[in-house]
Order: sequence, then C-alpha cells, then structure tokens
Amino acid sequence: MRRWLLLAVAFFATPALAQVYEFPRWNDAAQVNAECSRLLTDVRQREKALAALPERGAGVLAPLDELLQRVEDTMGPLWLLPAVHPDKTVRDAAEACDLEFQRFTAAFLQNARVHTRLKHAAVADDIDRRLQREQLDAFEDSGVALAPAARQRARRISTELTELSQAFERRIRESRDTVAFTEAQLEGVPENVWRNARRDAKGRYVLGLDYPTADPVMERAVQERTRERMWRATMRQGGEANLKTLQRIAELRREYARLFGFDSYADFTLRRRMVGSEAQATRFLAEVDAAVAQRERADLALLREAKARATGAPQASTTLQRWDLRHFTERVRNERYTVDQEAFRAHFPPQRSLEFVFALSQRLFGVRFEPVEQTLWHPQARAYAARDEQGRLLGTLFVDLFPRPDKYNHAAVWSFRNVSVRSGRLPAAALVVNFDSQGLTLEELETLLHEFGHALHALLSTTRYAIPGGTNVLLDFAEAPSQMLEDWVYDPAVLALFQQVCSECAPVPREMIERAARARHFAKGIATTRQLVFARYDLALHGRRAEAPMKLWARMERATPLGHVPGTIFPAGFGHLAGGYGAGYYAYMWSLVVAEDLRTAFAADRLDAAVGRRYRDTVLANGGQLAPKELVRRFLGREGNAEAFFRSLAIE
Repeated sequence: MRRWLLLAVAFFATPALAQVYEFPRWNDAAQVNAECSRLLTDVRQREKALAALPERGAGVLAPLDELLQRVEDTMGPLWLLPAVHPDKTVRDAAEACDLEFQRFTAAFLQNARVHTRLKHAAVADDIDRRLQREQLDAFEDSGVALAPAARQRARRISTELTELSQAFERRIRESRDTVAFTEAQLEGVPENVWRNARRDAKGRYVLGLDYPTADPVMERAVQERTRERMWRATMRQGGEANLKTLQRIAELRREYARLFGFDSYADFTLRRRMVGSEAQATRFLAEVDAAVAQRERADLALLREAKARATGAPQASTTLQRWDLRHFTERVRNERYTVDQEAFRAHFPPQRSLEFVFALSQRLFGVRFEPVEQTLWHPQARAYAARDEQGRLLGTLFVDLFPRPDKYNHAAVWSFRNVSVRSGRLPAAALVVNFDSQGLTLEELETLLHEFGHALHALLSTTRYAIPGGTNVLLDFAEAPSQMLEDWVYDPAVLALFQQVCSECAPVPREMIERAARARHFAKGIATTRQLVFARYDLALHGRRAEAPMKLWARMERATPLGHVPGTIFPAGFGHLAGGYGAGYYAYMWSLVVAEDLRTAFAADRLDAAVGRRYRDTVLANGGQLAPKELVRRFLGREGNAEAFFRSLAIE
C-alpha cells in the first residue's frame, strides 16, 4: 500500500532563507530515541489541529504539507542512517523509530475527521486539486473507509510489513558471507580486487560479496569453478530466513488488497500508477519479450560458442551455465569491439568522476556544486552545496562513494528532504554508491550518472508543496530522469568535460569511447529478458495466485533457456520486492520507455544548454505536482510514445 509519509523527499528556499542543510550528528541510540519521541509527540499534536479545522472549505493542504516537513526533519535522516551508519546501535534505533512512525502513519491515514476535511478542502488550482486527489487516494488505500475490524487489520498489516521489510534488508546489508580463493584460482581477476584482502588460516584470499569485489571475479576469473563459487554465493544472499520473510510479505500484501475487494495486490497498487493494471503491465512486458526473444537465443548461441572455443570442447557437448554469462559476455564483447572495462579505471578516478558529473550538471542545467565542511556519519562521506548561475543555494547533496562493512551494498539516492517553494524549504539528498578506490569503469560511470540523475530530480524540483516534491512521482516514472542520463557517458563530447576537472587524467581516446558505445548493445537480448523475468516474477508473486516465493521462482526460471540452478535462492536477495518496488519492478522497463523518448530532444547535442534548461524547468522542476504524461508532452511538444525504446532494442 502507499505510505503517505514515506515518500522520497527534498526542499527549496527563497534566497533570504537559504542555508546549507546540516546533517544531524546522531552518534548514539539515545539521541535517536529522544528525537524520535519528540517527533511523535509533535505530529500527534499536529494531527489534532488538522482534525479541528472547519469541516468544509478549510485550508488543509498547507498544514498537511507542514506536517510532512516536520516528519522529514527527523525521519529523513533516519531513513538514510540504516544504510550508511557504521554503528549498529544507531542503525537499529533508526529502524525502531521508523517502525513507531509507521504505526502513527497507519493510524493517521485512517483518521476520518482529517479525511473529511481533506475531501472538502479549499483548492486554488490544478496543483492543489492533484495534491488533494493523491492524498485522498492515500487515505482510502490505508483503509479510512473500511469497517472498523478491517481498518484495524489494515493497520496491523502495515506495521508488520515495515518490520519485515527492515529485517529483509538488514540480513543482506549486515551479511558477513565470504568466499576464499587461492591466488591461482583468481587467475584473470584484476589484482586490485584481491591483493589487499585478508587471508584465512590456509593463506587464501577472503573476498566479500559487495559488487566491486564479486562482479570482477564473475567477469574475469579464468577458472570456471571460481566463477561458479562466487556466483552461487551471491545467489544465496539473505538466506532461507529471507525466503520466509518474503513469503510472509506476499501473504500480507495479498490479504491487504483483499480488504479492499481486490484479488491481486498488483491490481490494488497498479491502479494508481501510469500502467493502470496488472493486465496492462503484463501486456507491456509481453510486447518487450516479443521484440527481444529471438535476439536472446542468438546471444546465448554466441556465448556457448565462445565457451566451447575457450575450453577446447565440441560445441555440441558444451553447456553454458549461469555463472558463465558475465565472463563470456565480456570476453566476446572485448573480442568484437576491443573494449576492456578495466582499462577505463585509469581514466576515471572516483572523486574526479564525481566532479565530472558536477561539471556536466553545470554545463547542461546551470547548476554547480561546491564542497562544504560537515562532520557526517563516516569520514569518507562528503557534503556539497548546489547553486544556480547567480550563486543562489538550491539544496545540499551528500555523497558516500566507497564500500565498507554494514553499508548498503548497491547504488541509490535517498532524497530525504523535499522542496516547498511555499514554505521556503531547501532540498537535501544523499547519493550512496560502492566504487573501487582505484577508479571507475565506464559502466560504473554510467551508474554514477544514473544515480546523480535522481539527485538532480530531488535538488532541482521547485514544487509548491513538499509532498509531491522531487522524486515523489509515480513509481513507473521515477527512474526515467536518471535512466535518460545514462546515455551521456558514451558521447566523446561529454567525456571531454573530464579534462576540465582533471587535467592530469589521461583523456579517453575517442575511438575507445566509440567502441564502448557500440559494445554496450552486445548481448542486449540476454540483459533485457533477464529484467523481464524479474518483472514477471514480481507481478506473479503479487498476483491472484498464492505460491511460495522459491517454488514460483524455480518454476519461472526453469522456463528460461538456461533453466534454474538447484540450491540457489535468488529471491532471498531481491531487495526491491521487500521494499517499495513490490508489484513495481516492471517500472524500470516502463520508465526506460519514457527515458528513451526524453532523450530524443537531446539527439543533436547532448550538451545543448537550452534544451537542458527546458528539461530542468519542465520535467525536473515540477516533481510530482503534474502528471508524468503532461510533463513529457510539455517537454517534447507532443504526446510520448515508445518508438525510441523499441528502436533501441533493435540496435546491434
């Protein structure tokens, strides 16, 4: 269900009030607990004040938004801390506060007096009406109109789902799973991945499962057994406990939907999104599958042939395994296009790579970033002020670049403080990634730019209210502004900006970039169909038919060309399902359709500042206060379509 107050967040300010956001220094659980208690006392008082407003014609939207802003003052940082703070007691206290806050939210969204006042609120224009409608939807989807017993059950389910989601993510984040290898077994793996790793009693290198470590092993290891061991370890993250948790999550979501008369949680939640229904999402995925199925078969045949050549075995007796995919994809890509992703690391030092995306934002959107001194959750984390061409403060960005124990182990942005022009409130967001300190590959630079796209969406929003600010858009539009920018790293003119921030960095040869741009489309059939399997599994897990998560996954994966590997439990580590993407993983593909369409405006020049400013003012500035289709229409000057997306699927 929608959690009204658990939206991705950000804030804007008038020049007179502009101040760099200071991240709270919560260094122990007692501080977190005390601030949490103050928040809960305050929001309950605000709830009473909302309920006491006149029943009809009251200005409910502003105080409702101000309540959210008060929530963000405390919960914004606390939503981030479990992912980045090195102290487990602080992480646990932040999660405990989130659980208490969810109890408040579930009850608040069933407050009939507040709902009535929202229903009859004074609205000034279409922006007010859209906010009113979406908040009414949130109240209704939380059970405000249900019978008393059903309302109580909805509240209990909401709270339990929060607790289960936290546990699911915690098991992955705090996992100490490792795999030990001898130096000989690591043949082909770049030395910087393993040379400084700790050794066990047998002298073997002990490697973790974070992606800067695991990915190079699976891509580069010459010995198949090495690749297999690392791949199998990554396919067991979360463990059996997470499978049980995921099953309970799916059961509760289905029960929740049935409280509202829906047989499918997917239909319950998708009716509020661009796609509209589970059936429409299924049709969309089928259209994509039809476009790439033949290409997947051809891709797999090429990789199987490559494995046969590498092993000296007859092709007829060669079996391509799942742990072979990354290795032989990279090998054949390199053979065809002479592209070695590792070779890019020397060109893209991590800090300079961050400064490069800052330079791109200044060139394209008129936004510059300058470092500011702050004591943050870890010495490696940094703070930056975002300013416009006139030097006016737009917001604050926090960046955490490198892996460490107990840190969130993928790449994401927490836009935890939303903009409100009406209130004069500045945005703040945190970009969290896990990069090799030796440098980034071009694919990792693409990841950085993707996440930076989310941060820009948060920081450049200028919405009237905080609730629809920044990345608080429909889920199946949320990835579009970040996916759109991924393409920029394959443009030599764009990468030339790197020399502005790092004159000592050797420029990437133009032909190297051009080869990489062609190579990125290799094995697109395999990559796309894998994403389709994830999306279909997510919809099926949240569909009408209840089935145990592992049984469902094994059945669906067995139907793919490479089948299912017994003993692997991939769903246990599929964090999207336990979090906000339940019945929503299709949104990555759906958003990519929008992203490809948006890119067409930059086809002539990806550094066109006039188009960039129009994009900033039209798409990014409006956050979620206008419908996504309207934003696309205004920016492109026409209705959106999927033509560019399906063209991209056909590029060889």
